[in-house]
Amino acid sequence: MFPFRYIFMTTPAFEWHRVAQIRNPHSKRRVRKRFGQYIPRMHVITTTEELSEVCDRFSSSSYVTVDTEFLRERTYWSQLCLVQMARPGDDEGDAVLIDPLAEGIDLAPLFALMANPNVVKVFHAARQDVEIFHHMAGVIPTPLVDTQVMAMVCGHGDQVGYETIVRRIVKSEIDKSSRFTDWSRRPLSAKQLRYALADVTHLRQVYEALEAEVSQSGRAHWVAEEMAILTNPATYENDPDAMWMRVKARSNNPKLLAVIRSLARWRELTAQDRDIPRSRVLKDDALIEIATSKPTNPQEFGKLRLAQRDVRKPEVTAEILAAIAEGLACPKDRLPKLPTPPRRKEGSAAIADMLRVFLKARSEQLKVAPKLIASTADLDALAGEEEPNVALLKGWRREVFGEDALKICAGQLALAVGRSGVEVIALTAKSEGELDAT
Repeated sequence: MFPFRYIFMTTPAFEWHRVAQIRNPHSKRRVRKRFGQYIPRMHVITTTEELSEVCDRFSSSSYVTVDTEFLRERTYWSQLCLVQMARPGDDEGDAVLIDPLAEGIDLAPLFALMANPNVVKVFHAARQDVEIFHHMAGVIPTPLVDTQVMAMVCGHGDQVGYETIVRRIVKSEIDKSSRFTDWSRRPLSAKQLRYALADVTHLRQVYEALEAEVSQSGRAHWVAEEMAILTNPATYENDPDAMWMRVKARSNNPKLLAVIRSLARWRELTAQDRDIPRSRVLKDDALIEIATSKPTNPQEFGKLRLAQRDVRKPEVTAEILAAIAEGLACPKDRLPKLPTPPRRKEGSAAIADMLRVFLKARSEQLKVAPKLIASTADLDALAGEEEPNVALLKGWRREVFGEDALKICAGQLALAVGRSGVEVIALTAKSEGELDAT
């Protein structure tokens, strides 16, 4: 009989689970020693029939853990290359890998499971994964839980990574050597498949532990508010008419901005239609050069220095010239304007510094990362604007920080050093111009 090591190394990637079932009394021990844990089978789904059967079984679970592997370096939309999914349990069928690139496979059963209201979908750092499902099928996985958000709410740090939270809760190390894999290539190696599967198998323990922590902390409504953002379709939609605001123009001239808006819209729609990054259609510096020069014919356009090779093709040049003409023809009442920076109150810089001290003290008291509660920009806006529209004045953030922050800005609360650190004390007016601490 060939040694187990030899059989493993010469077995195709998607068939290696058969090797693990060989009745070799030493094979199990060798796998555990080499990989840290024994995985009896890595179940890779390549047919619609099998996918439908698995999704039917998983639909009876209270939750499923989900992760995706994708590529986006050369495309506008993420290219889904692998889906990992697990449900509570230790049977070999409770954790599966789905190959969306398999010939003839229809992912409709998976999308239906993602939309099943009776099954909680658990992700870690969910935003890009959710965007993929939204783009491919118009589906937002719901109900949705993001363990990265749960970890932040429970005081595990700011945007804690998956490897860190697994090490902390599961007491297990994850092999990171496959994290830069080209997931579109086939066959995938057994090592790559193990790495991918670990993203959902450990996540079960992470989720259950964090769920208990959230429940005990009384902060479930914090998580619910953040999930409302992640499950809002508007979170994943890029409005072509708003893309011009991402271009850093050096002028506030409305006519120039109208041309930039028209070109940015054309670029965004072209990138989406051709499924390539917007920078490959037209880089920002070239867009600004075109908008500033405003060529009106192919000869003038050909003299531009920064225009890329593809946009010099006659048919593409014609589209760009049409976008320029559209911008130049924009009616006066529809010309774009950059937002006017709000006027800052006198002394707002010092007030913002005081709010930063308060934020640090309150976040230490709550045992959460300061960034979860408020950003530096939010604090500056609160300190300096008359009617700031900031997240810290909404929902749970207002409850735990924003309300007191407003009172500090209004002179109703003050900060003092006490035995336990920075403390908040109330101020009452004794007479005109006098304040008393209570």
